[in-house]
Amino acid sequence: MSKQSDWAHEGAHHGRLRLEFGLFFVAVPVLIAVFFPPNWMFPSLFTFTAIGIILLHYTPGFAWAELRYNWRNWTWRELALFTVAMAAFCSAVVMAMRPDVAFRMLIYRPEFLAVIWLAYPIASALPQELLFRSLFFRRYQAILPNGKAAYLLNASLFSLAHLMYWSWIVAVMTFGGGLLFTWAYRQRGSFVYAVLLHAIAGNIIFAAGLGIYFYSGNVQRPF
Repeated sequence: MSKQSDWAHEGAHHGRLRLEFGLFFVAVPVLIAVFFPPNWMFPSLFTFTAIGIILLHYTPGFAWAELRYNWRNWTWRELALFTVAMAAFCSAVVMAMRPDVAFRMLIYRPEFLAVIWLAYPIASALPQELLFRSLFFRRYQAILPNGKAAYLLNASLFSLAHLMYWSWIVAVMTFGGGLLFTWAYRQRGSFVYAVLLHAIAGNIIFAAGLGIYFYSGNVQRPF
């Protein structure tokens, strides 16, 4: 096969990847946020997640075993510092924005909070990391920008995926989280560490009372 044919084939392949990427990470989240009623959001997201996992499974060169790579590439001190910083940040935000709900679940419904703490890492943090770290960087690496631009793109699209909540607080927090979780996945080379940080962050958010911003029953579209 000639070099021109190789280039044409590669160009077509990249074109298909860009289309798939745009549909999956841009079009679908926007459609869910704009057109789907709030009580359809989670079934839609579960479907979205299932499709993403299938795409990841059939990504050339990907093996599920690689999710274990560098699984312990972190320290307890680093994890403790992150937990304390995240708790302080969430406490400050909830006291500034919604002091009426601050730590309400922690104080009045600790048993329900315990259920969330057990379920969130598996039901939410893990699948989100599969889609926005593993799928994002493994399947679409060939069409991503280089260096820090890839981090910014990932964090922006991770924030966009939460558009359905129509909250600037959610948008800012998920953008920051996207940068952090991408750092854990890319710089530390650890999918497990990304999931761990995501799980801790999410559980602190709910303990602080900021879970009200991530509850579909509170969604108010601006139109």
